[in-house]
Amino acid sequence: MAEAIDIRALNERIERESTFITNLMTGMDQVIVGQKHLVESLLIGLLSDGHILLEGVPGLAKTLAIKTLASLIDAKYSRIQFTPDLLPADVIGTMIYSQKEEVFLPKKGPIFANFVLSDEINRAPAKVQSALLEAMQERQVTLSTQTFDLPRPFLVMATQNPIEQEGTYPLPEAQVDRFMLKVIIDYPKIDEEKKIIRMNISGQSFNVKPIVSSEDIINAQKVVREVYLDEKIEQYIADIVFATRYPDQYGLPELKDLIGFGGSPRASINLALAARSYAFIKRRGYVIPEDVRAVAHDVLRHRIGLTYEAEASNTTSEEIISKILNKVEVP
Repeated sequence: MAEAIDIRALNERIERESTFITNLMTGMDQVIVGQKHLVESLLIGLLSDGHILLEGVPGLAKTLAIKTLASLIDAKYSRIQFTPDLLPADVIGTMIYSQKEEVFLPKKGPIFANFVLSDEINRAPAKVQSALLEAMQERQVTLSTQTFDLPRPFLVMATQNPIEQEGTYPLPEAQVDRFMLKVIIDYPKIDEEKKIIRMNISGQSFNVKPIVSSEDIINAQKVVREVYLDEKIEQYIADIVFATRYPDQYGLPELKDLIGFGGSPRASINLALAARSYAFIKRRGYVIPEDVRAVAHDVLRHRIGLTYEAEASNTTSEEIISKILNKVEVP
């Protein structure tokens, strides 16, 4: 009975604390037509303190969505356009010699911001990606012998074009794993497309003003970690991730030859965190299996390595995740 009261109290608290989510979504809706899944995913990343990778063809409002979200929050925003000739110093900064003071002084790069939009991240070579890795994982940057902490909240929101396009490099596995979510953006529906045309040809522009402070976001991130996650849900998350590693143990022997490697423990952690954030967005103080299923594709799609057999038979990680979700027993 005590636990039931706790849940009720927690539910009421989450209800109160999550009111700003509605304001953020309303602000996003003024600028972005449709793309509800994209907006929700950005909020999940923000609340979970996790980085996001958005993939889709050019022109689907990926950059606009990230920029709008950053404008709604009173925080520092920077954009890095990734190109093949980009150098690590262009991202993290460098040490510059001051003749006046006769010492090397840090000149901080655009990574020193709360929201970093890494546009077309897969157009830059590996040495630039390795400079990003420390920032994404450790939330710090090393220039020469000095280490500098990055501001909080710190969120890398990267966009990439589908790999088939010319002049793109596949991101290293270790870096892809650092992204909490990989979200695939699709074309808008036809009535949304008509609305987009109307908005753009009318010259109508929205002046987006900050409605939330960065402190509000940091507090919300703490509250999200208090969302109740039952042991049964924990088991469900572990089962889903283990099914990506040992599919034959979960009655899916046909997937064994299609999966090169399954999700790492980071997959389990991020699945739990994303499910908590999703519950918070839905203004609930506890996680239900539907929350886990809602975020599973975005958390797992970039963490499953496909074998040559899978590629030869045109099997995608999406299909593998769907089969696993249909097979693993829901608590």
